[in-house]
Amino acid sequence: MARKRKKKHSPLNYFFIIIFWLAFACTIIYYIVHYSTQPADVFYPDFQTTIPDGYEIHGIDVSKYQNIINWKEVKNMQADDIKIGFAFIKATEGEGNVDNQFRRNWLQAEQQNICKGAYHFFIAGKSGRRQAANFIEIVNLKKGDLPPVIDIEKTFGVSPIEIKKEVANWLTVVENYYHVKPVIYTNIDFYNTYLKNDFDDYPVWIAHYLQPVNPRIDHKWIFWQHSESGRVNGIKAPVDFNVFSGDSTEFKNFLIQ
Repeated sequence: MARKRKKKHSPLNYFFIIIFWLAFACTIIYYIVHYSTQPADVFYPDFQTTIPDGYEIHGIDVSKYQNIINWKEVKNMQADDIKIGFAFIKATEGEGNVDNQFRRNWLQAEQQNICKGAYHFFIAGKSGRRQAANFIEIVNLKKGDLPPVIDIEKTFGVSPIEIKKEVANWLTVVENYYHVKPVIYTNIDFYNTYLKNDFDDYPVWIAHYLQPVNPRIDHKWIFWQHSESGRVNGIKAPVDFNVFSGDSTEFKNFLIQ
């Protein structure tokens, strides 16, 4: 039987093989370098939650569900370089409800020099103007406080058109009274379904959990609620954790002037 001749590979074939492996190696190196330098979330045992890396200003938001808060302990808590730099406090809900811990939380947070802001839980289907009046009656904002916040996250069966109309009414009344643009708080799904593209002039505080670096939202966000299960000294119940999008100078400029 005659021997089979070995196939000879042309120099061109070797050239393409080398190019392929070089491209493959470069791709692997790129991903290693790129993702090893990206911010990530880090678990902090003291706070019992993960906190995204790369943010300077951290805060919480509270209501009556956190019960009686020892604000001095909140102020003094620190783990590594993380401490509580601000607190959003629930003030009102709907047309006439007031959070029964608001006045105490508001006063004691200020006594501990914790930067504070107040929020209103919006009830879809109720008058935006009357809900704004409820908030204004209870909340006295001054220089150095955070802007007012509307918390809108449930439809209660109300149509999107009606929701947008009454939210717009709340925002207009509150902005005219305090002379500062209110912040819109909502979760990522509600924002994408009901608010996207209609309130682009307003700063957004977005709730989006289990994200290591930032919330997946096209709109520029100011605050990101990244966890709902943190722990803080002085608060017996779980508490929401947030980050501010900028540095300390930008945070100071965002406060009521």
